[in-house]
Amino acid sequence: MTTPTSDPKGSRNFESELERYAEALWPQDWRQELLDQARADDTDSLADVNDLAAWPTSRPMSRRRLMSWAGTVGVSAAAAAIGLQQVRGRSSVSQAGEGVAATADTPSLEEIVRRAAAGPVGSTPGITPLVEPTRDFFRIDAALTTPQIDPATWSLTVKGMVDQELTFTYDELLARAETIAPITLTCVSNQVGADLVGNAIWRGVPLSELLNEAGVQPGATQIASRSIDGYTGGFPTEAAFDGRTALVVVGMNGEPLPVAHGFPARLLVSGLYGYTSATKWLTQIELTTLESFDAFWVPRGWAKIAPSKTQSRIDTPRDGQQFSAGETVPIAGVAWATNSGIAKVEVQIDDGEWLAAELGESLGPEAWIQWLVPWTATEGRHSLTVRATDGNGETQTSVRTPPADPDGATGWHSVEVQVT
Repeated sequence: MTTPTSDPKGSRNFESELERYAEALWPQDWRQELLDQARADDTDSLADVNDLAAWPTSRPMSRRRLMSWAGTVGVSAAAAAIGLQQVRGRSSVSQAGEGVAATADTPSLEEIVRRAAAGPVGSTPGITPLVEPTRDFFRIDAALTTPQIDPATWSLTVKGMVDQELTFTYDELLARAETIAPITLTCVSNQVGADLVGNAIWRGVPLSELLNEAGVQPGATQIASRSIDGYTGGFPTEAAFDGRTALVVVGMNGEPLPVAHGFPARLLVSGLYGYTSATKWLTQIELTTLESFDAFWVPRGWAKIAPSKTQSRIDTPRDGQQFSAGETVPIAGVAWATNSGIAKVEVQIDDGEWLAAELGESLGPEAWIQWLVPWTATEGRHSLTVRATDGNGETQTSVRTPPADPDGATGWHSVEVQVT
């Protein structure tokens, strides 16, 4: 179906095209609600409504509505297998946990998320949620426009140095999407202390399963991935088989994968920066060699092999914040070290001794963890610094390097506060 691209809002053509879209793509029992929403939103023309075709995957919905939508595009049986539910209160950690599908694996995840929200660390004002709401999850990609893909005609091909080339439909992947994993994804462009990083609960098919079915040939040292928009990624083949989580993802935080995050499917490999392994709008996986193929960012100066680095961040207090002497100030944030996890987090006030932080609830070594240090503020201007030690006993380096070093930033995060 052709996406409308022009005509001002309120015009006869705008209304007719909008009605045509609604009739073709939205179930009858909630079509009017979305029509009213589209008319009420701050859209100036049909060009601003280009996400209409993907609306059901980019907005929260109930299970009933998900199944209704799935039926209109011919994937109701597979969608039932994925069992995704609405993340109803997207602004809170505990309610985000309610969106996790009810399978044998998820009750423990859901309970951890609930405990984290109510606990002394996770309930700290200003701290980033243990599971970041989808609407707040960072987005970085090379797409000039968000691809609009019909799942009924989309497919994923596994090719290259394999015994047999295989193609998987969206229905087939949904029916097999039984792996649920909390994973922290980091952009290599993330500065020390910045927010191009997020933790979500992902659902998908283990990449190793698909590759084993295709039969990886000896000498295939690189997995190359291709997006429908032409973007390419690449990472060592061993990363799909060394025990870390590596998925073809179809769900995020209890919902179908949103359009902005790669619908119908994307790759996600724990412990690697996103530019190498988290290809959105995935269409091809090709087995090749490290020597014969350079992914999109490699010729542009970024590292070919890029494991994500251990980092920690102070979420609260903010740089420049002011307090009164004697006030108890919660110093809190998140730390991550995929795939080894975080063993400890420490905070230093000015040049003082390092103070051990209380760690919050853990979703496992592939996800970030929240931390907290209560501090009784003393008069003056103070520098607060955080560092983390991973599960292998390695403490992140204090040496500051920029992201384009060319494999990610390093250094300790610091903020300054004023106490009067």
